[in-house]
Amino acid sequence: MKKIKLALLAGGDSPEREVSLNSAGQVYEALDQEKYDIVRYDPKTDLKRIVEDAPGIDAALIILHGPNGEDGTVQGLLDLLKIPYQGAGVLGSALAMNKLVTKKLYEKAGIPVPDYIHVAKGETLRIEEWVEKIGLPMVVKPVCAGSSVGMTIVRKEDDLPGAIQSAFSFDNALLFERYIKGVELTCGVLGNSHLEALPVIEIIPGEGYEFFDYNAKYLKGATEEICPARIDDDIRQEVQSLALKAHQALFLKGYSRTDMILMDGNLHVLETNTIPGMTGTSLYPQSAAAAGYSFSQLLDKLIELAME
Repeated sequence: MKKIKLALLAGGDSPEREVSLNSAGQVYEALDQEKYDIVRYDPKTDLKRIVEDAPGIDAALIILHGPNGEDGTVQGLLDLLKIPYQGAGVLGSALAMNKLVTKKLYEKAGIPVPDYIHVAKGETLRIEEWVEKIGLPMVVKPVCAGSSVGMTIVRKEDDLPGAIQSAFSFDNALLFERYIKGVELTCGVLGNSHLEALPVIEIIPGEGYEFFDYNAKYLKGATEEICPARIDDDIRQEVQSLALKAHQALFLKGYSRTDMILMDGNLHVLETNTIPGMTGTSLYPQSAAAAGYSFSQLLDKLIELAME
């Protein structure tokens, strides 16, 4: 049987470059070398080579995170080159990358979200007004960034200017969001026309981590992850239902992973990831494993869905 010529895209120029490269290394090792002829490309340096090689590429596996990888830009290039790829297209990728647009689409679909305020760079800082509306503690984060980059939990009004400055260093717009303290949950979705909600994972950031931040996500042993989550069956069904709704509200396909928090019996949806972490121990592969997909089988499925 002829091998599938697979382009493995990783690296890029976002703040999550190293995570992307690490994930791609593990993906490369997990891919069945008898099925795929794999060529690696780094969009930071190899765009010209991708264009030149495009006629011979059967499919692409995008293992990029953050701007210029997860936001529809690379997806648009691959569309122009007629190369199938896993996951969301240009529209879904761009929508999910923008947390403000995501929230508006969630709300339209009846998906519960924490209270929030949107602020653009250059606007007058109305700190007292924002604190009165959102309350403390509050979460300050860039509108377009991944892996909790630039995100701060603010507990004192005096700390807001520093958090705002940090968030603005990653984007020209930010969100103030009500801080929701509770059980952190995440749920994956798999499929194109037929969608499967994967088992729910409970996330317990280790001691010293206020939330599932960049270090808690990627430092080995920093976080405990329990799959299936220790929640009642009715809550599990609601989490899975919300993950499916979020996937559809953002016009996604292939796969996604939606994060939420359970507080006082109520679920609050935070965001949806269109290219979830893809190391062998990342959340999405863990959930897929609980559903019966080995890491290698999951990658096969994603490539199959891309070519479909």
